Amino acid sequence: MDAAALRAAQAPLKETYRSDSATARIPTAARGDYRDPDVSATIDGFAGPVRAGLHRATGGDGTDACSADLLLEAVLACAAVTLRAVATSMGVEIRSAHLAADGWWDARGTLGVDRQAPVGVRDIVVTLTLDTDADDATLGKLAVATERYCVVGQTLAEPPTIRVERA
Repeated sequence: MDAAALRAAQAPLKETYRSDSATARIPTAARGDYRDPDVSATIDGFAGPVRAGLHRATGGDGTDACSADLLLEAVLACAAVTLRAVATSMGVEIRSAHLAADGWWDARGTLGVDRQAPVGVRDIVVTLTLDTDADDATLGKLAVATERYCVVGQTLAEPPTIRVERA
């Protein structure tokens, strides 16, 4: 998709959202259950069911997806697609890319071993290494716009509300 095709696809949407802001509130959801045994949850994902469970560092056997890894995969996917859309709209050609997201988490916090230890993935860095002729100023603009418009990245600024209800 080139810049003209992207603009053509997005222009009517943008106009609709400008004229009726309520239409811009797009519902999104994830669903799952405890269909599988052990300490796991199966989430019905876009590409099929994903069984999430304990990481080896917290007593798992390594056969289930780790929620921290899923989080990094989500932020990486969002940032990468956002950057590609921004680059396309700016007319920046990207021949190829190496995409990475890294962070760390402290098992002591997750396991309740030390109340001072943090719970959650920390120091997340998304690195998008591009094969492009774009200059440094353009790469900087891509980075700023990607950070601003990445839905998952922006969502991480505010923790979710957790509700536990009786069936």
